[in-house]
Amino acid sequence: MTAELKNYYTFTGKRLDLDGLSYHYLDEGAGDPIVMVHGNPSWSFYYRNLVLALRDRYRCIVPDHIGCGFSDKPGDERYDYTLPRRVDDLERLIDHLGITEKITLVLHDWGGMIGMAYAARHPERIGRLVLLNTAAFHLPKEKKFPLGLKICRDTALGALLVRGFNAFSVGASIVGCKKNPMPRDLQQAYRSPYDSWKNRIATLRFVQDIPLFPGDRNFDLVSQVADSLVKFRGLPISIYWGELDFVFDPTFLKEWIQRFPEAQVHRYPDAGHYVLEDMKDDVVPLIENFLDTTSPVPASESRC
Repeated sequence: MTAELKNYYTFTGKRLDLDGLSYHYLDEGAGDPIVMVHGNPSWSFYYRNLVLALRDRYRCIVPDHIGCGFSDKPGDERYDYTLPRRVDDLERLIDHLGITEKITLVLHDWGGMIGMAYAARHPERIGRLVLLNTAAFHLPKEKKFPLGLKICRDTALGALLVRGFNAFSVGASIVGCKKNPMPRDLQQAYRSPYDSWKNRIATLRFVQDIPLFPGDRNFDLVSQVADSLVKFRGLPISIYWGELDFVFDPTFLKEWIQRFPEAQVHRYPDAGHYVLEDMKDDVVPLIENFLDTTSPVPASESRC
């Protein structure tokens, strides 16, 4: 652990063996389970302030996806870096922990797709949703796929930039916070797991796994998850959105509001993709209040 990281990340994680791979996760506190699912190129570190705020009265479970954070970072010959495998991993963790209470999902970036794909498998297990600059549906029609992501997804140059120069993680740490830019040591902490070509495999594979067109791998799965969202419409749902996100811009927020018109919505016009970091002094207390003043609702009671 780097010196920069020790100043921010004060947890002792746990590990689950996934067919010989070490899957790192936090399991802090006791009470109703709050499962926080990160995206790319972040890791459990993104949720550290929320865990510290909640662990005195909630059970906070925060995995690092394989290839991310403190989890193992195998090559393609040992791990299938695709959406279904990510969902399988999350499912195995939750089953391993023996959780029987209704789960609150806190989802950011790719975590939205992974978490809601899990929810689609087990709607009866989900009690509340907290959404942070994420998606669980296809690219909105009015949103053009960003050029930077296209280069990373489809070109050898993109692969070289991401794995050779850590461009994805470096770029995210710089532009992810707009109103409150990260100090250099915090940027370094975010990037610290991705310190070599080998250890940057997941940051590239996540982008390459984005399905854009029918026939793309997992396009149908995304469609199925999007269709399942109606099952959760009656749950307590709270949304926090940095509107200066160059990928998950307000067109994605509009889609969420159309799907969940009764959700609590908090917009931050001058905040970026890492809204929980950028606006932590506002967002963390609001999430605390949301959780403290609502109760998990069985999804079976909310289906349309």
